[in-house]
Amino acid sequence: SSPNAGTHLNRPTTAQYMEDNKVDNSVSWDGRDSRLLQDCLSKDKSFSEKRWQKRRPQLLFLAHYFPPVNTVACVRTWNIAKHLSRLGWEVRVVTPDPSLWHFTDSPWNVEESLKKEGIQRLATGYDWRCLNSDNLKCWNSGLGWVLGGICRSFARNLDIAMEMGWFKGCARACKNLTEDQVDIILASGPPFISFKLAKYFSEKFGKPYVLDYRDPWSGNPHSRSSFLQTQIQLEAKLLKDCAAAVIVSPSWAGELERRFHLKSKLHVITNGFDPEEFLEVKPTQFDHFAIVYCGTFYPPKRVITPIMAALKQLKGMLDTQMVPQWTFHYFGGHGSHVHEEAEKFNVSDRVILHGRVSRSEALSAVRGAGISVVITSVGVEDNAGDKGIIPGKLFEAMGLKTPILFIAPSESDIREIVGDSGVGVCFTGNNVEGIVSFLIKTMNEVGLESENLEAYAWPNIAKRLSRVLEDVLSQTS
Repeated sequence: SSPNAGTHLNRPTTAQYMEDNKVDNSVSWDGRDSRLLQDCLSKDKSFSEKRWQKRRPQLLFLAHYFPPVNTVACVRTWNIAKHLSRLGWEVRVVTPDPSLWHFTDSPWNVEESLKKEGIQRLATGYDWRCLNSDNLKCWNSGLGWVLGGICRSFARNLDIAMEMGWFKGCARACKNLTEDQVDIILASGPPFISFKLAKYFSEKFGKPYVLDYRDPWSGNPHSRSSFLQTQIQLEAKLLKDCAAAVIVSPSWAGELERRFHLKSKLHVITNGFDPEEFLEVKPTQFDHFAIVYCGTFYPPKRVITPIMAALKQLKGMLDTQMVPQWTFHYFGGHGSHVHEEAEKFNVSDRVILHGRVSRSEALSAVRGAGISVVITSVGVEDNAGDKGIIPGKLFEAMGLKTPILFIAPSESDIREIVGDSGVGVCFTGNNVEGIVSFLIKTMNEVGLESENLEAYAWPNIAKRLSRVLEDVLSQTS
């Protein structure tokens, strides 16, 4: 069985991560340290050479979101493809053609990276793009806007996924693949049309499939609507037939196990950071102490309200010697929410809204920040779905070694990571006084001692995922 089998209901400790990932404790981590990066790369090479002395195993990777699309989901899908390729896998990524998306980030750099890493991209078409007109290019003006609105209304009423048009695009893109070009299928969701596609290709090629949950499906804590019984039954069927499933947090794994009884098929594979990516990130040169938040909000659970309440108190201290000049910077597409809360707490003059920016610009801002803010939920005690939220932005700030102010429930999985790594301090959403105190201490150069970050570096995380896939192949060969 897999080396991780049977451990999916336990919170993974640092010691377990270090043991599973074969981390070298003799090297202290620094996100800017090229020596450690070379150490990671050499380990990748030796890891793959030991395993694949003959034919490289063929991975068909279904990734609806993949670079150059400008969304946080691409961080995980890119690092999976990149580091599995370095570990000896022949990776074919099935993903929508980049020209179909509204928001892309440095597509020319992606083309170069794909060639460098030896990753093959199978670019797909996309039918019914009008169902997802916010993200996909389509006829969306005049009569096209009217017809598209009618289609979207019908789709919502009939509970048709807005990504349903990707299915046939994938089938067409892979029609010339043969059985010997596919050993195993890995599908990343959401959207969970990719899970249905995994089942389809599994039946077509007679090969096993593995499901990668970046977020829960029918138990998604961010969902504002209930799930139909037919959806839950479909998820149960796909999980029953899969060879393995991976998910990003222990609490979410516990919920999947409770609902679907997956046992040894279920594994926790967290998100992480890529040390190589951060070597060339240059900090934004702020002329003040910058408090930075990058990403999205999901009201009423993930909101900026506690931070604005804390900033209101800080604003009253600007005329004292307690705090330096500071500004809150928001990078993302939910500026209206931040603006409304800033107005409510009378701190709008200390807030700058940058809008949606490239990933490189966001990373530079985090590296130049005095504090990076990460919020999972402002609830004090939430259910297992909320406790399992571990935003990818956590790992970016971790890799850039920027102090992090976390807001999360009292028993959130994120607190285990914070305790292990020392990258920040975690508060519940009602602890405004604690937030203010941490901000003041950090502004006055009271630093944090981070450690054990190697366990969350993608070169090490990918080895755990590779072992899961290897285990599936060994059981089905």
